[in-house]
Amino acid sequence: MTHTLPPAEALSLNALITPTGQGIASRVLAKAIGGSLTLFAFDRGQGLTEHTSPCDALVLVLGGALTLTVGGVGVLAAPGTVVRMPADIPHALDAAEPCRALLFMLRDPKLS
Repeated sequence: MTHTLPPAEALSLNALITPTGQGIASRVLAKAIGGSLTLFAFDRGQGLTEHTSPCDALVLVLGGALTLTVGGVGVLAAPGTVVRMPADIPHALDAAEPCRALLFMLRDPKLS
């Protein structure tokens, strides 16, 4: 497993990433054969265009808000909410305001 965080230390998620004006910042916090955990900071008006992933993903909004489109369905995700994006289903996201979120990619190790 690959880690970018020290063990046995409580860390502020806000301090782990520096937002980029007019952009998207990301930092992989952990990665293993079974998946990864990535912290994102989106500036207002930023997002990810429609794409698919071979594995399930969970987006946990920490601050701000995101509009996710999953399989053609729009979902407004506010702080403290989580949205599942199934594998192989088209999805996209848009940040109408500055936003921070965690992305959990969940791979089935048997399929890797």
